[in-house]
Amino acid sequence: MASTYTTNLKLTKQGDGENPNSWGQILNDGVISLVDDAIAGYTTVSIGSAATVTLTNVQGGGDQARSAIIEFKGTVGGAHDSIFVLIPNNSKTYIVKNSVSYNDATDAVVLRVAGNAGVTIAEDSTALYVTNGTTVTPVAQTFTNITASGNLNVLGATSLSGAVNMVGNAAVGGTLTVTGAVSLASTLSVGGAANFASTVTVEGATHLKAAVSVGGAATFASTVTVSGKGKFMTGAFAPVVTLTDAASVVPDLNTSNVFAVTLAGNRTLAAPTNTSTNIGATGHIFLVQDATGSRTLSYNTAYQFPDGTVPVLTTTSGAVDVLFYAVRTTTKVDSIVIKNFTR
Repeated sequence: MASTYTTNLKLTKQGDGENPNSWGQILNDGVISLVDDAIAGYTTVSIGSAATVTLTNVQGGGDQARSAIIEFKGTVGGAHDSIFVLIPNNSKTYIVKNSVSYNDATDAVVLRVAGNAGVTIAEDSTALYVTNGTTVTPVAQTFTNITASGNLNVLGATSLSGAVNMVGNAAVGGTLTVTGAVSLASTLSVGGAANFASTVTVEGATHLKAAVSVGGAATFASTVTVSGKGKFMTGAFAPVVTLTDAASVVPDLNTSNVFAVTLAGNRTLAAPTNTSTNIGATGHIFLVQDATGSRTLSYNTAYQFPDGTVPVLTTTSGAVDVLFYAVRTTTKVDSIVIKNFTR
């Protein structure tokens, strides 16, 4: 009976009575060595000018597709912006290291099974991919450094060991771990846990759907939404927003939760705007007398004071009173004023 081969790894299955007195060599070369490749083999594949690179797939012999770890090298660009790397149509996991050089932002390396949609391999990344013989799915990805002017979309878990600089949006479907500094000029959305070991700066809105941990300073220039627990190893604070001194002083809760105003006349503190999106928010307002002093402040009915007693400000020139608040409802802002910090 002739030898056959296993479906996924193409290991030799000797037939009954085949290869008498030589089966040991067949076992070593056609099974044991190939299993070693499948578990720990490292293969380098060159990417060049061809639009398609097909991984070799040999029954009972050494090939590229069987290796556990595959590193892509070479340069993408020229005649083809996208290079398609074709893998066999059987189930397997691959660890892929992308060391390919790119000519411009339109270049891409795509891992796929022939005849099916593939997945783009991120530049300068090491990732674990799983295929069922039809589709290819990233499981986890590790990047050294990322600098991108477009959007970053990652389906699986992401680990970044260097700095991240993004001009576009960043969306991560799984967990995100960053050991370097993060600077995002637009929005950040993370579907899983987010762990930052260094500083985080986000100029757009931030949406974190699970736990967040930040080991360094965190600066968010827009709204931050955390559905899980938030843990900051060092101080997390909002910038102080200077309110416009006018007859009616209006805090916008979407800009910060810490405000300051220097009173140059008798004023009214208007109801804060955007309370509906900030229910439960707490903060404070520094109320500063100008060099003249004797400025008074009245309050919109939204501000609720203990026992209904409306506070009177310290009127000394340069005095600082602080109003602490908690947004209870869209129309109720529980408040208390602590007076006379500076004379």
